Amino acid sequence: MSTLTDREMTLVALGAAVASNCVPCVEYHVPVAKKAGLGDRQIDEALRIADKVRRVPARAVLEAARARIETARKEPAAAAAPACGCGGSSGPSRVGEVS
Repeated sequence: MSTLTDREMTLVALGAAVASNCVPCVEYHVPVAKKAGLGDRQIDEALRIADKVRRVPARAVLEAARARIETARKEPAAAAAPACGCGGSSGPSRVGEVS
């Protein structure tokens, strides 16, 4: 048994959908939110808050990338960071390929 109400669970799901950039999830959960009794303004506010939260790590990634550019400029011989799996030298050879 959940301690959250249907409305609260829907708001959490909307936040997760926005945070994970999942369009099908957002398209599913907005009508569910309406069925749970949330109004357009409440849904819009939840989406705006979720977007603000989502942007914090995105901004941090952008700042890290810009800092890496500066590091590479100052230390051109510095070794690259380990590959993350999206196609770097020690990761898969193509995007989407599993190593």
